[in-house]
Amino acid sequence: MLCKGLETRDHVVHTPSRLIMEVETLAQQRTQQPCKNDGATPTQPGQSGRSACARPLRNPLVVVNFVLMVVGSAGGPLFLRAYFLQGGARKWLSSFLQTAGFLLLLVPLFLSFSRRRRRGDNDKPFFLMTPGLLAASTVIGLMTGLDDLLYAYGLAYLPVSTSSILISTQLAFTAAFALLLVRQRFTAFSVNAVALLSAGAAMLGMNAGGDRPAGVSTAQYGAGFAMTLGAAALYGLILPVMELSQARHAARAGDAAVTYTLVIEMQLAIGLTATIFGALGMLANNDFQAIPGEARDLGLGRSGYYLLLAGSAATYQCSSSAPSVPSSLARRCSPA
Repeated sequence: MLCKGLETRDHVVHTPSRLIMEVETLAQQRTQQPCKNDGATPTQPGQSGRSACARPLRNPLVVVNFVLMVVGSAGGPLFLRAYFLQGGARKWLSSFLQTAGFLLLLVPLFLSFSRRRRRGDNDKPFFLMTPGLLAASTVIGLMTGLDDLLYAYGLAYLPVSTSSILISTQLAFTAAFALLLVRQRFTAFSVNAVALLSAGAAMLGMNAGGDRPAGVSTAQYGAGFAMTLGAAALYGLILPVMELSQARHAARAGDAAVTYTLVIEMQLAIGLTATIFGALGMLANNDFQAIPGEARDLGLGRSGYYLLLAGSAATYQCSSSAPSVPSSLARRCSPA
């Protein structure tokens, strides 16, 4: 996400236009300010002005989360497609696995809590999320659950390469929704990327069915194509909504309130809601009762089957939680 914080003023009126003006003004101010907690001295005239904020890749948290995002984005689809190729047919289970690893977020939350206690920050609450942010995260979690289901249906009928190209068009949808919701303007780089991805999707559409896997009908391939594009569009809406919710929270509580810990708490709430959404679908579709039979009948063996499911959950959690972390660190260099 490309989240921006807002500065709180005593007399501010939180209309959408005013909120957008605050976002843009503060973003311009931060480009001229040194990092808040990087230990660097203020830049003097004639100095380069480089700092940890100007070079975020020197922040270990940013580097780690970029690596997690790459691992998750590459490994998740491969694990899930392997499930379908081995004979798996449970779409709700596949949707459930995409967020079932949310419990892994308890590790960084525990580390952050321990760090706050060692620093003597006992005045801060255990959970930093406000009721408003929790409500927004719940709505985003439901959207994420639906997005995961659309993506699972698409991946069941498409090759990984085709699905990955189609899902990458979410950049175009993200750019459009970001312009509408948070006035994130287009740049030459984003326009170039959107044009290339759109051209790739159009070329796939003109050759629809040319890479259709064996055993997949033309109707199934078309449905998978449409559902994957739908998943990309919905995910393109989710990211700006997350940005807007964080911006509104920062406008009320101050920019310092949007921290690494708060973003992880939001991800935990989103993952929990989306996982519950998938679990309810599995109950309605009798997927839980079918899992032992699939483990027995698929060619992976019981242990291989369950390792495949666990690997899917772990890798997808990497890709779903990592993208929001660098944006929070771009606002503040402190991970507190």
